[in-house]
Amino acid sequence: MDRIAFAQWGVQHGHAGGKALALRGNPATDLRGVYEADQEVRARAEADPAYAGLWWYRDPAEFLADRNIVAVAVEGRNAESLAQARACVDARKHVWWDKPAGDDWDGFQWIAAAAEHHDLVLQLGYMFRYHDGFNLIARLAREGALGEVFSVRAHMSTTIPVRAWPSNNTREAISSHLGGMLFDLGGHMLDQVLWVMRDERPTSVSRFLRNDATPEVPAFADNVLGVFEFARAMAMVDIAAMEVSPPARRFEVYGSHGTAIMEPFEPATALHLNLARPWREFTAGVQRVPLQGLGRQRLYELEVEGLVPALRGETPPNRPLTHEVIVQETLLRATGRI
Repeated sequence: MDRIAFAQWGVQHGHAGGKALALRGNPATDLRGVYEADQEVRARAEADPAYAGLWWYRDPAEFLADRNIVAVAVEGRNAESLAQARACVDARKHVWWDKPAGDDWDGFQWIAAAAEHHDLVLQLGYMFRYHDGFNLIARLAREGALGEVFSVRAHMSTTIPVRAWPSNNTREAISSHLGGMLFDLGGHMLDQVLWVMRDERPTSVSRFLRNDATPEVPAFADNVLGVFEFARAMAMVDIAAMEVSPPARRFEVYGSHGTAIMEPFEPATALHLNLARPWREFTAGVQRVPLQGLGRQRLYELEVEGLVPALRGETPPNRPLTHEVIVQETLLRATGRI
């Protein structure tokens, strides 16, 4: 079967190099080339092994007009990726779009509607969808092992510099987006929270956006909390930019018949599970469930492996488009953009 031809638009997203390596390493995909508008950034990227030997486009029109290129990995800065994704959908390309999907809600809705109309795959780069621990928690919640879920807590802090060149992943760069760290990383957790909640739309969203450790960038929210109320549950997502490395990233789901806690979740080696009653292969009571401890690059590779059959029309995407939309809407409600 022919390999699926990709182009990559941009190299300034924090996941860009890893996604390029994943595309190049999969026998079903063919990364034909890369475009980066910033010549200084491009010169630096050309020395990165992730891009060694690849063709560099002079203009995005080259791959957008190429009918052999069926999909584009959108890896630009968060401030530019929405325009890139729109151009790709306009050109009838499938889009693998790294998070978050911009902060223009009307623009995102247009892209989603156009992708649906033209039967294009639009998949956000939330790699934890392919994480065995998150998948097990979602299965436990969605299939009823935990009973009625009443609380979800997600902690995904990090440590990032105030300034660094060239990087999308700095406090200064992220400060241009309302919500700061909630905008930058909150989508990862909301992707999981909303999947656990079967894509129930929150009835109310509250936010706490603080600058506690970054006086050099007063506009940056470096210590944030989002609270999401559902009909019979609450979820809390907290993120900071200055946690000691490695951060203690944690995901917890509490239900009327069980509790599932994963810490750390990157890499995750075990899940703490407590069930009031047996369920499938799990017994009642407290138990430690081993996990694979997948590294970040392996998650990127699994993203590509999951994307390939969707692009070929063999399976539906890992998440329906309706899920992508509610995640983005909830994220922008949390940041105060909508």
